[in-house]
Amino acid sequence: MTTTETRAAGLVPTPNPSPTPPNGTTVTTLVSGIIDDAQTLFRQQVQMLKAEVREDFKRSKQAAEFGALGIVMLTVGMLGLVSALAFFLHEYYQFSMWASWGITGLLFTLLGGASAAASYMLLERFNPLPDKTFNALQENLSWKTAPQS
Repeated sequence: MTTTETRAAGLVPTPNPSPTPPNGTTVTTLVSGIIDDAQTLFRQQVQMLKAEVREDFKRSKQAAEFGALGIVMLTVGMLGLVSALAFFLHEYYQFSMWASWGITGLLFTLLGGASAAASYMLLERFNPLPDKTFNALQENLSWKTAPQS
């Protein structure tokens, strides 16, 4: 029977209430797959965030260990140099001992202030957030905020 013969006979074909995609899966299966994929993507993003934070922490810990050792050695060395400079000023230039220590203290105060300012500027440019992970997450979620065309 053709479509015109069906209409003429009063028989109207009933539409299929749940349309199925061509490959035989249902809409529910497709939506469930999308949700599973989104959950998998979220888990991967969390794992990537954990790995990046772990890597940053490991590098920071190693830098702190070497930095602490360096500070201890520098302190011992600088104490010797400060004493030597004060005695040098006293002996060579015939300054009184209090003036020699005052000049030495002023010199190291200025150097310490310059070092602290440089450190502050470096820390201002440092971003402790895991940028790679947040950029990937933003890219993966951009479909949600992107205008629909």
